[in-house]
Amino acid sequence: MELTEITEGLKNSVAEMVTEENTAVTMGSGTLPVYATPAMTCLMEKAAAEALEPLLPGGWTTVGISLNVAHKAPTPIGLKVRAEAEVTAVDGRKVTFAVRAFDEREEIGSGTHERFAVQRDKFTAKADSKR
Repeated sequence: MELTEITEGLKNSVAEMVTEENTAVTMGSGTLPVYATPAMTCLMEKAAAEALEPLLPGGWTTVGISLNVAHKAPTPIGLKVRAEAEVTAVDGRKVTFAVRAFDEREEIGSGTHERFAVQRDKFTAKADSKR
């Protein structure tokens, strides 16, 4: 399967507010009431996944296979965070993204993310076979 509609330069962004639920202390990734690194990486992955989903054939989706990011600055409760994903390479079924996150004041994170296109039914069956 070729991802012919997915090309370098494809972009998407998503946003969320920093709340008590997505702080480091609540998510268990630290002890401070600031935006958690796992929340930031999840938002980055969401931006990438949502960019690809409408361009995939029926019965296909993508799964994250790697994520390499730096969380550079804290964000307090009450500010909005936006994540951007831009396709930088397509190699068969693997898509590579540059990802960045911003709060209302500055860039708070950046890195790379890779996703791989899979057939939903086959992938789910493989996961279910582990039971």
